[in-house]
Amino acid sequence: MRGGAHVSAVTDARFDLAPGECLALVGESGCGKSVLASALLGLLPGNAETAGSALLGGSGGQGGLDLLTADERTLARTVRGRRVGLVPQSPAAHLTPVRTVRSQLEETLRELTGVRRPALRPAAEAAAERASFPVSHLDRYPHQLSGGLAQRAATALALIGDAPLLLADEPTTGLDRELVDRTVDELRRHVGDDRALLLITHDLAAARRVADRVAVMYASRVVEIAAAADFFGAPGPRHPYARGLLDALPEREFTPIPGMPPELSALPDGCAFAARCAGADETCATRPALTSGVACHHPVTAALEAPRA
Repeated sequence: MRGGAHVSAVTDARFDLAPGECLALVGESGCGKSVLASALLGLLPGNAETAGSALLGGSGGQGGLDLLTADERTLARTVRGRRVGLVPQSPAAHLTPVRTVRSQLEETLRELTGVRRPALRPAAEAAAERASFPVSHLDRYPHQLSGGLAQRAATALALIGDAPLLLADEPTTGLDRELVDRTVDELRRHVGDDRALLLITHDLAAARRVADRVAVMYASRVVEIAAAADFFGAPGPRHPYARGLLDALPEREFTPIPGMPPELSALPDGCAFAARCAGADETCATRPALTSGVACHHPVTAALEAPRA
């Protein structure tokens, strides 16, 4: 960054995602969730650097296309939309402002599915309805849409290619509860038996509704990965931060996590959550590794309090 500063936006993020599975990636704003999604599609800014690998289509960590080293031509012509679909966090910035929603849907259908006229118009309407976008608004331009409608238009575009992997980055922003449920249900239906969904969200209720597993990010790192049934039920999260996220919900203890996350440009040498953790001690001056699904020297073992009626 400016002045030679370095920001560790995502560090040591390790997970797998199988066909037929939905992994929900949750955490506070600024923890690195969206940067991770951008890295997988080669959409990082020019001053970003990546290391490691992100294998698409391999087995057991072997083979497949490495998304982090693939060139722009490969990503543009064979990956984006075809093998990896994206529901963007800011749909208004991804929609072409001088073209109607209908024309953008029809173009995507032509490119990804080969549909031609006269079948193109009904196919575009079917794609809109799949994302609960009203057909009566198809001839509007992006600036004529509300935030929620723009989000649904972007979702419709992302679903067209039936990509084996779908990255949904905050796909329910600006939607009311009924549309949130309908949208995540449609994303889950997209998974089926042979596709995977990485759902990046702040909405823990949406994650609980559709996720098979939950990965929690804090200050650029994945600090816990757990089965959704265990995470939201008993025994509950094992990392104090993950438990704090659930305890802050109104239907649980409604207790906020004290303090603020550290700046990613000035991460501590030890556990990044120690300054906000009631159970921190001198061992937390050493950074914990992700072991058995949790990165914590003192993982919680007590059962989580059930939601109040």
